[in-house]
Amino acid sequence: MATPDYIVGMRKHVGHDLLWLPSVSAVVRNDAGELLLGQRSDDGRWSVISGFVEPGEQPATALVREVREETGLDVAPVRMSSAVSHPHTYPNGDRCEYLNLGFLCRVVAGTARVNDDESLAVRWFGLDRLPELDKHALLVIAYALRDNQSAGYLEPGMTWDDVPD
Repeated sequence: MATPDYIVGMRKHVGHDLLWLPSVSAVVRNDAGELLLGQRSDDGRWSVISGFVEPGEQPATALVREVREETGLDVAPVRMSSAVSHPHTYPNGDRCEYLNLGFLCRVVAGTARVNDDESLAVRWFGLDRLPELDKHALLVIAYALRDNQSAGYLEPGMTWDDVPD
């Protein structure tokens, strides 16, 4: 799904100015332990599958919807693994700060494939063969795969600039 109508409406008023938006990210693993990543159509970068939480929608519902829309897979959240905010500037100049909830997920049904215009490709990657990823994707993956089962977050006082590349 493209940018939701309510965000398009806000952009008419604020232009490219910063918007604070809720989002979810899915760290999806298959039985071989590989991670599912999508190659974004807006900037060509690989990332975890992510998307907006719509008004009135629960984050876990948004997560399942986004993964299905972008990859054709049905997933089940195993646990919430991270809560972080992160900035993003789109190629058209739109600026956002996302409050992102990351979830570790398992596949329930389906075959991974490009399922909408938000992705150029979707692919499974071994942990030792990950493509270049941005700081947010790396952090969400690290929190999801760590032994500590509680959700990760940036410590009080930390900013996004404090997160190592």
